[in-house]
This record gives sequence, structure tokens and C-alpha cells, in this order.
Amino acid sequence: MHRTLTEAVRAGVEQHPDRLAFVYLHEDGRTTRPEELTYAELDRRARLVAARLRQESRGDPARPVLLLHPPTLEFVTAFLGCFYAGRTAIPAPLPDEPGERLARVGGILKDARVGAVLTQPAHRQALAAWLAAAGEHDVVCLAPEDDGSDPGPWRAPDTRPDDIAFLQYSSGSTSDPKGVMVTHANLAANEEAIHRSMLTGPGVVTGSWLPLYHDMGLIGMTLHPLWMGGTSVQMSPVSFIKQPHRWLRMIHDYRVEGTASPDFGYELCARRTTEEQAEGLDLSCLRVALNGAEPVRATTLRTFADRFAAHGLRREALFPCYGLAENTLLASAGDTTSVHVELDVDVHHLEQHELRPAVAGRPSRTLVGCGRPAGSEVLIADPTTREALAGGRVGEIWLRGPSVARGYWNRPRATDACFRAETADGRPGYLRTGDLGALVDGELYVTGRIKEMLIHHGRNLYPQDIEQAVQESGPALRRGGGAVFTVGDDQRERSYVVVVQEVRPGPGGDLDLPGLAASVQSVLSRRFQLPAAGVVLVRPGAVRKTTSGKTRRTLMRRLFLDGALPVLHQRLEQPLAALVTAPDAPAPHPAPLAAPGR
Repeated sequence: MHRTLTEAVRAGVEQHPDRLAFVYLHEDGRTTRPEELTYAELDRRARLVAARLRQESRGDPARPVLLLHPPTLEFVTAFLGCFYAGRTAIPAPLPDEPGERLARVGGILKDARVGAVLTQPAHRQALAAWLAAAGEHDVVCLAPEDDGSDPGPWRAPDTRPDDIAFLQYSSGSTSDPKGVMVTHANLAANEEAIHRSMLTGPGVVTGSWLPLYHDMGLIGMTLHPLWMGGTSVQMSPVSFIKQPHRWLRMIHDYRVEGTASPDFGYELCARRTTEEQAEGLDLSCLRVALNGAEPVRATTLRTFADRFAAHGLRREALFPCYGLAENTLLASAGDTTSVHVELDVDVHHLEQHELRPAVAGRPSRTLVGCGRPAGSEVLIADPTTREALAGGRVGEIWLRGPSVARGYWNRPRATDACFRAETADGRPGYLRTGDLGALVDGELYVTGRIKEMLIHHGRNLYPQDIEQAVQESGPALRRGGGAVFTVGDDQRERSYVVVVQEVRPGPGGDLDLPGLAASVQSVLSRRFQLPAAGVVLVRPGAVRKTTSGKTRRTLMRRLFLDGALPVLHQRLEQPLAALVTAPDAPAPHPAPLAAPGR
């Protein structure tokens, strides 16, 4: 096993310099155009970035380097260049849109006390102006020009396994993003856990459309092939959303063995890929298709497997797993040689935090097993008493092992609370994930998030169950486009359940919005005994998601109360409507950062 990613890449350069390390598929009309990078060329470009970082005399070299690139090969060379220079990298999205993304990157800039920004030449001027406007005059903005020359011999930095390799800013489904400190040792341990779980071999080929700055896209689909001396094939998320079948065509063309996506990606691909687009596809090469974002739906796995079985897709390839940035990435995974496990449980007992087999004639829920521990110890604990719970009991998922990151950057209190948990009987050193789940016969079942649980009249309701029931009740209610949360009314000492749901017009283009809202309330009353729930219908794209596809329910609750949702129609009881702030006139957006002429 290599000690660091840099060692793994340098071994690849020596052993197979002409092997493809990366292929990036650029959009080219309705097709794609490949850009390729060999191990030798990757090494040369990374040495160029490292040399530029070392030549820059301004700023503190101990401060992290923020990477702001579009999802192309330049991001990969910049990331590896930071490793070559012994600098701590921060992968982040290029803030080329006004509003939320710009605010997020600005928050990362200040929270991490960034010392330098790496970007492409086309974006340098706009980013330098943004830094100046933000008062970050001591942050250097670098855009190394590649003239094709060799920067000279590489001098290995004095990197220790416990040094921080990069900061992975969490996607923030329930809170403000925090920088997870991933050490070189953490990364090595998790790459080995992925290797053992996925049974990847030397020269493995992976391919995905996931963002390169997200943990699954970065560690699983971009860095793991480098760890194994293999090849990573990438396309942008936008390219996938426009034409989902491009993902399948990538797998076919490059004989991809491993891929990954949140649940919604599989659902979208199965629903929108036409027979004409699927013609001639051979997916028999695909051994592992990771599905690792909450929730993993049994119906999605079945639909995707059935849709593409005729094209060589093996049902065993669909690979539910569980992971999070605080554990570097992977925490549990299934078996590549057998079909994933499903468990039908009784809803009443699930609401009481217990998994019991479903009973005929009573409401049930199908849970998808996320495999067994992968390089980490998994413990289910009562989040209040910290007592370890027996199998079948639902509690907070705690992790312990070499993949658990060092903590949150510059947040000692949050680090102690999250990364230094101790059980009631005195076992220390656990990571509190904030996720709910249970172990049954060694299999991990993830049921939801503690902060998003709906407590209504003594019942513990999972928002994803309500969202799914609503979306399955009619074709105009967009799959994956809902957010359910509660709003408290202190004066009346009661809470209201609110459903925000995206709608899309049918073939005729018209929608009966009042009728749709009434039908949603009927579903909530009939299925969940929630007769006074509020319903807000919005346009497609209004429900906010993290980079991994998780619904940002906490943010949606805040937007609802602030009157900031693009409402098409809503049904709210008067006491609930009174809690919503009347929207002010929209504030002007800050100017986006983009390449000239974009």
C-alpha cells in the first residue's frame, strides 16, 4: 500500500507513463469530444503547478490553496500540483453564477483563511477583482500558463501521513458547510477500503459525471483510479442532466468498470433514456455502480436494473453504500458478487425507532441495505444517552477507524462534539455522523437524518417517506423535487408539516394547481394522518440540493419562512401563513465570475 496519493501517482508515472490517467468528455453539440491526459503528462503539469506555487513568495505557504476551476482536467492537475508542492488543497466550485454559489465560495474563502487561489487564465482577472472587492488583499490569485515546457525535476515535499492533504467542505444538507480536515493517512486508508470493497484491480477504469469537488466524485471516481494506476473518465454534471444517456454511452465506449451516482441520477437515466439512445449499448463491463446518497430507493434500483438488463447490466452491479466527508468517504458497502439486500419493515415500529418485519395489511417501508463496515467500526448509539443499541434498534450511526478525518478546520468545539464522542460505557474516539440507522445481521440500514426528523404528536416521521408518497401520487409532481419540514408556532404550542413540491406541466401544458394542492393534502391525511399540512407548489429547480443530490430541507424551511420561494400556488392554514414573512423586493445579485465573453 502506498503511504500517500503522491507516491501512487509517481509509481504510475514510472511504471506506465503512456497510460491514460484521465479522459474528459467536453460537450460538442449533441455529442462529446474527448480530451486525454497520460500519466507522464499529468505528472508534468502537476510539477508545473507545484513550481509556480513554490515560486510565489507572497503569502503564508502554510495557508490552504483554494481551487476554482470548471470541471475539467485543469482541476485535476491543480489538485495534484498542491500535493506535489506540499500544500493543503481546497476543491470548490467555480463561482460563475450569482447568488448561492458565490456566497458559498466566499464563505469557504474566509473560513479557511485561504492563502492562494488557483484557477485558469481565462478566470484569473475576474477572480482577482472579486478577491480585491472582498478585501482579501493578501490572497494570491495564480493561473499557471502551460507553454508545454518541462518545469524540471520534482523535489518531494516533506509530507507526513498526519499532515492535512485537503479540506473537504461538507455539502451542508442541514447546516452551513464546514471544512473537514482529511489527512494523507485518512485518504490512504479510505482508498484501500474502496479497493477492498469494490475489488478494484490495477488499471481499473472508472467513469462518472459527479462534481470533482464533491467527496464521491473526487475520492471515489477521480483519485481512486490514480491510487490503482488506472484511468478516470469524466463529464460535467450539466452534460449529464441535458442528456442522461451520455453517462451510459461513456460506460460503453470506455468499458468502464466502476461508476457512481446519487439515487436521482439512476432514476433520471432510466426515465429519460429512449430506445433509440440505448440502441447498441453494452453495459456488461460495469461491475460496480455505487449508489451512495440519501435516500437509496429500492424502486430506483429495480427500475434501473430492469431497464438496462437487455443491454448487459447485471443486477449485482448495483451497489448501495454509505459514506460521508467526515469519514473521508466510504464507511460501508455491499458485495460485488451478490444482489443488494432489502428489508420490508413495519412503519409503526419504525416510528418508534425499531426495525421489525412488515405485517400484512399494515403500512410498511422497504429499506435498502448499505452493506457492511468498510474499514471502519460502525456503532449504533442512542444520540441522547450515548448507549450502544442492539441490532434492529434505530439510533445515530457512529464510526471509528483510520478513515475518520482529523476534525473541522478552525472549529475546535464542533470538532470535539462531532469527532470525539464517547459511549456511555467509556469507549472513546467515535465520529457522530448525525445520520440515523440500524444494524441487522451486520447489514447497515440508513433511515434518515436526526436534524430532519419530523416529531408530530409523539410520532417520528421521516421526511423522505412523505416526499416519496407525494411524488408517486401523480405525474405532475416531479420525482426528487420535494422538501418536507416542520414549522413551529410558539404562541399556539403546535407545529405544522409543510410540503414544498416542484410541479411540471403535462402534455397539454396546463395544470390544475388548486386541485394538485388538494390532492397532496389528501395523500398526507390518508397515508400519514396529517390533516392540516401546508402545501407549496413551486417551479422545477426551486428545491435546493447539495452537490451529492441531498435535499437541503433546513435551507428550504428558511426560504419558506422568509417568503423567498417562487410560489406557484399554496394551501396554508391562516396560523401557518401568518408565520411567513412577506417577501421584500428582490435584492440585486452580485456580478457572476465568468470567462470574458461567456
